[in-house]
Amino acid sequence: MLFKKSLTRELTYTSIGVFFILLAILLTTQSINLLGRAAQGRIANEAVAALIGFWTLGFFPVLMILTVFVSVMVVFTRMWREHEMAVWLASGKSLSDWVGPVMRYALPLSLLVAIGTLVVEPWAQQRSREYAEILKQREEMTALAPGVFKESRSNDRVYFIESYSVATGATRNVFVQNIADGEVSSVFAKEGQLGRDEFGNRTLTLLNGRRYVGEPGSGAFEVVEFDSYRIKISDNVRTAVPEVDSSSRPTLQLFGSDDPKDRAELAWRMSLPLCTLLLALLALPLSYYNPRSGHAYNLVFALGAYLAYQNLLWLLRNWIASDKLPSALAILPAHLLILLLALALLHYRNRPAGSLLPVLRAWLRKTP
Repeated sequence: MLFKKSLTRELTYTSIGVFFILLAILLTTQSINLLGRAAQGRIANEAVAALIGFWTLGFFPVLMILTVFVSVMVVFTRMWREHEMAVWLASGKSLSDWVGPVMRYALPLSLLVAIGTLVVEPWAQQRSREYAEILKQREEMTALAPGVFKESRSNDRVYFIESYSVATGATRNVFVQNIADGEVSSVFAKEGQLGRDEFGNRTLTLLNGRRYVGEPGSGAFEVVEFDSYRIKISDNVRTAVPEVDSSSRPTLQLFGSDDPKDRAELAWRMSLPLCTLLLALLALPLSYYNPRSGHAYNLVFALGAYLAYQNLLWLLRNWIASDKLPSALAILPAHLLILLLALALLHYRNRPAGSLLPVLRAWLRKTP
């Protein structure tokens, strides 16, 4: 009982640490990616934080699965290394006696994974796409970073600003180049102001500038100086209607669907909570560590088993999506294989100490 209480406490503390470490690593990489896209003008600067939040919600189930697997591996590897497991085995207990406490630890987390993958993740996917669509439909200048050339969505206009105020819409040192009917129009202005006209269209009013119009290569250009010049940036903003696919569709809508992609998405969502329990069970025998050898080969085997499991799930998911497998239940053989592997390893670790080859020879001699 003392061992089990100590195990529960240590698994809890380890899970908290592992979760925040993995979250920090993933958030750092994703933030760098989004900040790079924002610096290139591909997304609005103010959208970075919201997109990171949506991405974190969507990635939460996978993060929890990794947390459970790594936590069980770390705790039991330490117990083997510091001979606590030797005391446990010497008292007449077996490694299988740890299955109950480990499952009691993993079950609540698997329920969190189920809520995340069945409810939260589709919602986060849908809201992320709606937010991205709204940003696309907003004024083009809001996605500009000062000092960056930005091409319009119609690919016929290029903007450049030296500075821009999101609060007031004021710009300074603006360059706009427009190509229409074989003529190039270049506008330079010291100041500008973003706004709307009477029809609700987004406009950019340039002040104290100069406009050059001409045909490239001809040398003949028309130069016009102006005090005020208005450019239409985009039409009136329409209602955002993002595309809805299998990854953003609510789970209840996936049941009974004839679309292979919907069946594949349903199989994946139902698999993740089961992955949490199976990986926790698999980590128990894989955490075996021989203190005399000093080699942590078990970590290499654990990493290989995890990658093989995930790749097998992705393979079956892709086969279901391509209609090579007729049902979402076709993903179950991957889980059954991992369950049999975990049970086989538990049975092997419960045997008396010995190398694998003599054990196999003894087993073959007993086989009629």
